[in-house]
Amino acid sequence: MSDRTQLEYTLAQSTATLGEYPDPTRPLALTIAHAAEDRKGHEIVLLCVSEVCYLADYFVIVTGFSNVQVRSISQAIADQVEEEWQRLPLRIEGQSDASWIVMDYGDAIVHILKPQEREFYNLEAFWGHAERIDFSVAEVDAQ
Repeated sequence: MSDRTQLEYTLAQSTATLGEYPDPTRPLALTIAHAAEDRKGHEIVLLCVSEVCYLADYFVIVTGFSNVQVRSISQAIADQVEEEWQRLPLRIEGQSDASWIVMDYGDAIVHILKPQEREFYNLEAFWGHAERIDFSVAEVDAQ
């Protein structure tokens, strides 16, 4: 195969794959949201930031009401993503203080905050121009 033909073939394969799975990161974000929900995470918000941010495709924002719960949510997310996606976070910050834990999965960034921090930093307003995803509806769409 010539280089040009190989390039055309590769591009065609990429396009076909994207057509089948228009947003490959969305299922990861849903897994994260469900893991947080299983640990009684409160006010779970999914933001599709791919159009407004180069850092990630999705932000998942969750409230935990104590340091123990914030850590528990973080651990549940790490366990669930590792089990379903065979992925570990690239970086985790804030585990020692546990008032705000950030988990970076590359395509998705998770913010687990206590109520005071969530209100103060107001990430939903800061990223208000991003598409907000109702994950209960998104889960129906994904099936």
